[in-house]
Amino acid sequence: MPLVNKGFNEFSSTMSSRLGIIDLGTNTFHLLIVEKNGTEVTTLFHESRPARIGLGGINKRIITDEAIGRALEVLNFFRQKLDEFNVPHDNTSAFGTSAIRNAENKEVFCETVLKQTSIPVTVIDGDKEAEYIYKGVRLGTKLGSVPSLIIDIGGGSVEFIIGNESQIFWKQSFEIGGQRLMEKFMKNDPLAEGNKKKLYNYLDEQLIPLANAVHQYAPEKLVGSSGTFDTLMDIDFQHRTKQWRPQDQTDFNLPIEEFYRAYSLILAGNHEERMAIPGMIALRVDMIVVAVCLIDYVLRSHGIRKIQVSNYALKEGVLASMIGN
Repeated sequence: MPLVNKGFNEFSSTMSSRLGIIDLGTNTFHLLIVEKNGTEVTTLFHESRPARIGLGGINKRIITDEAIGRALEVLNFFRQKLDEFNVPHDNTSAFGTSAIRNAENKEVFCETVLKQTSIPVTVIDGDKEAEYIYKGVRLGTKLGSVPSLIIDIGGGSVEFIIGNESQIFWKQSFEIGGQRLMEKFMKNDPLAEGNKKKLYNYLDEQLIPLANAVHQYAPEKLVGSSGTFDTLMDIDFQHRTKQWRPQDQTDFNLPIEEFYRAYSLILAGNHEERMAIPGMIALRVDMIVVAVCLIDYVLRSHGIRKIQVSNYALKEGVLASMIGN
């Protein structure tokens, strides 16, 4: 039985406990350490580190030896932090997403991680991933009563959820994440117009279920969580205020004009030119090209003109589930 399920009742009934939640994303690993004291939850530590476990193998359904090495380096650091904050082993949960769940050697990966870091990995399917993302976004943003289209663009998969502040109407995970799209279509840098057209045609084919759901539920805004959307907010704040966005804020509005300003800069430049955009980070400088194309595709295809950004995603959704929020 997955560790997270084993712990739900224990976490909610314990007066004071420390929890460690790890999101093993295809591109980035995230660690969240919190302390629960009665009904109050305090963040003690939060860090994201690149592991790039999808690099070189994601479209071959394998986690390469080099990727496993990078994963272990990050997870050994996380293990040190968990021990430093005295998080009990039974209160630590790690969740494997797209790159891990689709890898033919996922059992070897999980066994190696457990042996070398004492961190058990629970591999979740795309449906559960989408559910956790929704719960995280709902915790960090004001969704309102009208339907919103929530998007989480990972390196391996993209989760689309249509929901409001009280319920999910529809959700689906698609294996069209940034690393996959980059390896399939980004044959030139900058992205060639012909390859961009192939990418949009591919999205037409892959996202038919999304088109049907949008037609049925008519979401009025796009709500982006984590990854690319974090970087787009950083670019927005650097452009408008010459400062980084507030770290204690979890709910942002991204003007659509600002998205398209960033979109134009990102599509026009090569690696070095994108890196020079204020707010850009090395971790996303290449993958953001196909990611903003995906966002543009969704906005144009479905006539959405409002973008909201959530600083919360999967790990906060796991936390919300654990504490019964």
